[in-house]
Amino acid sequence: MDDVERYIAERKARDAEFAAGFDDGYEQFKIGVMLRQAREAAGLTQEIVAKELQTTKSAISRLESHAENVRLSTLRKYAQAIGKSLHIQLD
Repeated sequence: MDDVERYIAERKARDAEFAAGFDDGYEQFKIGVMLRQAREAAGLTQEIVAKELQTTKSAISRLESHAENVRLSTLRKYAQAIGKSLHIQLD
């Protein structure tokens, strides 16, 4: 465990509000990263996806950067626009 991971673990252990906020923020960040990686793997630009979804490049950028409160219907449309399907898994 590196210094950053140790700090996060210690802070989460002593501050429940930080822990909840960190975990929520991390999950939103992961979704955005997964969207961007899937789009790039499909060889598509944000402009192409935006055109397919009839929106703007900046809207796609926001979705990939800040995926908070994103609707499942939006995720499904995004997946279709990049030639993928959406699967949700609960562990």
